[in-house]
Amino acid sequence: MTRINAAHSDQTDPLRHFRERFDLPDGVVYLDGNSLGALPKTVKARVARTISDEWGEQLIRSWNTAGWVHLPQKVGGKIARLIGAQEGTVVSADSTSINLFKVLSAALSLNPGRTGIVSERENFPTDLYIAQGVAKQIGQGHQLALAEKPADIPAMLTDDVAVLMLTHVNYRTGYRHDMTAITKAAHDRGILVIWDLAHSAGAMAIDLAGADADFAIGCGYKYLNGGPGAPAFLYVNPRHHGGFRQPLSGWFGHRAPFAFEPSYAPSGGIEHYLCGTPSVLGMVAMDEALTLWDEVDMDALRAKSVALCDFFIQEVEGFADEFGLTLVTPRNPEQRGSQVSYSCENGYAIMQALIARGVIGDFRAPDIIRFGFTPLYLSFAEVAEAVAILREILTTRAWDAPEYKVRGAVT
Repeated sequence: MTRINAAHSDQTDPLRHFRERFDLPDGVVYLDGNSLGALPKTVKARVARTISDEWGEQLIRSWNTAGWVHLPQKVGGKIARLIGAQEGTVVSADSTSINLFKVLSAALSLNPGRTGIVSERENFPTDLYIAQGVAKQIGQGHQLALAEKPADIPAMLTDDVAVLMLTHVNYRTGYRHDMTAITKAAHDRGILVIWDLAHSAGAMAIDLAGADADFAIGCGYKYLNGGPGAPAFLYVNPRHHGGFRQPLSGWFGHRAPFAFEPSYAPSGGIEHYLCGTPSVLGMVAMDEALTLWDEVDMDALRAKSVALCDFFIQEVEGFADEFGLTLVTPRNPEQRGSQVSYSCENGYAIMQALIARGVIGDFRAPDIIRFGFTPLYLSFAEVAEAVAILREILTTRAWDAPEYKVRGAVT
């Protein structure tokens, strides 16, 4: 694809009208929606109304009049449509880390007599940290085993493994697992499966029910555009509802929260996986951000994601070897999420130079520069512009300036 073709692709893009529904600053090519999604324009007014009218005027009455109390189920229901989940199987609550603690504890309890937890060394660190903490807390000999590469996973699915815990799309490389095939392979050995959807929900169609996944978690602030620190979500297969008392037995998971009973009696449905009072402002922003998804054709979304990534890879390929950029993302779209990553020396400084020029991606240690492609608001022309700026920075060694080598707290 040439830049002329990029302009044509933008003109014929069936998703192009969604861009005007986001607040995007002038002079910025935003390639970091896989880390923090852009702001949908209607969220501003919705949150302002919640603050001024619902909180300001209605005060505590808004738990009923504005439906605050039902937001976890309402938001969860909107997300369910995007991840192929059955009705009443998803709630929005807490963070991905907390939700992983809940579902991993549940899964281990549902598979007694087995002590193994299998994941990947390349899995997102918080997932591994939570698994280590749960194993230590349970104290029954549970051990976390890590595959060095995806091809190693099948051989690790042995009879002593209780849970397989994987992220659908790898946060560093963009590698995408075959959810259906891996879930079946695990189930054939009596192993329960947890999927982290942080880098796939909102980037592609997902079919949790079709894959027969046991549990899933994910965050709301990446491709779903729910805002920084937006509420996360969790999914529980209906066959596991009521089968285990998740350990965070807060009052919103009680069968009758406002009965104020002194003893915990869990809800029999997905509400059991709620805990404390939801953060209303964050939940309202998330709820509003999800409204536009009713109009999104997920097949068109995925097709554009594939085309954007392919275009970027093709254009960078012309100078990658010259400047030591090694593609670590699969070329095959069937094995790829909606991001492209390269390993390179001086990656942090290169990314900071890009950001200074208005091309916003991010860096992942030790040497990954990462570019996310969000089909709802990214154009092919912007991808061409980003490639041109990257090439210029590498050619002129603009990255080799002291200010680009100072590490920020967030990379």
